[in-house]
Amino acid sequence: MAIEVVDRVLELFPGRTIYVYHEIVHNKHVVGRFTDRGVVFVNDPADVPEGNIIVFSAHGISPSVRAAAAARGLITIDATCPLVTKVHSEAVRYARQGYDILLVGHRHHQEVVGTMGEAPDSIQVVERPEDIAGLTIRDPSRVAYLTQTTLSTDDAQTIISALRLALPALKDPPSSDICYATTNRQAAVRQIAPECDLVLVVGSTNSSNSVRLTEIARNLGVPAHLIDDVGGVDHAWFRANPDQTVLITAGASAPEALVAELCRDLLARYGGTLEQRDVFEEDIEFGLPLTLKRLMREHGIEPPEGRGIRVGSYELTAEAYGAVPITVGGLPVSGQNGPEASA
Repeated sequence: MAIEVVDRVLELFPGRTIYVYHEIVHNKHVVGRFTDRGVVFVNDPADVPEGNIIVFSAHGISPSVRAAAAARGLITIDATCPLVTKVHSEAVRYARQGYDILLVGHRHHQEVVGTMGEAPDSIQVVERPEDIAGLTIRDPSRVAYLTQTTLSTDDAQTIISALRLALPALKDPPSSDICYATTNRQAAVRQIAPECDLVLVVGSTNSSNSVRLTEIARNLGVPAHLIDDVGGVDHAWFRANPDQTVLITAGASAPEALVAELCRDLLARYGGTLEQRDVFEEDIEFGLPLTLKRLMREHGIEPPEGRGIRVGSYELTAEAYGAVPITVGGLPVSGQNGPEASA
């Protein structure tokens, strides 16, 4: 959703420099593509000339960043993931109700920094169970927890279980904070990886959800590697066992073209078959930011009907992926000689 927002802003203002606060998503290919198109990524609104356009990244921002942008008269377009916005709203509500809020996540991740900014006097970050002993709790009967949206569900549950032991009255968020794109991919890896000889995760090293996918596979005893693209493949992984089953997955913000290129390259080199596992069906529509809608109307462009940005499945063609895939609902399919790539 955030990537599409920046694409639309660039189309709306050709030739104008567009600024983005932090990396729009944690993927070096996406960031590089936008840099090539003239987008400037900044870590401080003060680095943006007054009156210019700034897009807030998918990871969310603190109120202080929003205020700094307003003070410079910047035109702000908020591409924060709606699931992150949900966590921000929960933090504000719990803080107003006088709760101590325990935020389960990585302290220096941009999403956690942004959420902390909503209620800095009420939120404490818990990165691991060992942090619990150092918490300052005003009233054990009024404590709630929230989570970073891109955590491993296993890691989050370990910390939450430890928190419950220490604080029996701990209050849950109204619904899970970990996003569907994260949980679905993690569940798919847990289901399919034990059938495979190797797992390749397409994503950048600063992508929390991509790192988690790699860790989950390794915890299941399956060799797994996080690669930015096909160039990250070490073909020594295949020399010892060229006839193997490879699970290919990707972080939530990895461009699908990188997945397709990896499938195409492996099949060209080693032969085999391509299998698509339909573990979860994802089809969701996100709304365009209100500021972007207003700018479109000012330029004589009527925003699309409905919410505006639809995220669904991809068509796996032989031209793009190197083979016509066998599609199954999570059940194994026997392959021909050579590696079987399961995307």
